[in-house]
Amino acid sequence: MARITVEDCLENVDNRFELVLLAARRARQILTGADPMVPEDNDKPTVIALREIADGLISNNSMDEMETKQAMAAISTEEELIKEIAQNSMNMAPAS
Repeated sequence: MARITVEDCLENVDNRFELVLLAARRARQILTGADPMVPEDNDKPTVIALREIADGLISNNSMDEMETKQAMAAISTEEELIKEIAQNSMNMAPAS
């Protein structure tokens, strides 16, 4: 794959500092199991993140939306677990 340059990414991000923060956020997501939006090609997560940014697939807004969806899914899962635990403990309570 062709080399990704900062200039390629700056077409989609306002400045270098924002680029670094955005790429780091996305690379962390990829490291923790998020699916890349471009072919991996044996690239490291940071390079994959930069390629996604250069292709216009990732922005701060899209990252915020992804993180909100992940948080909502985690809350939903947690609520289901709490209900299940409460139901199990009611079933296990000794009859009086």
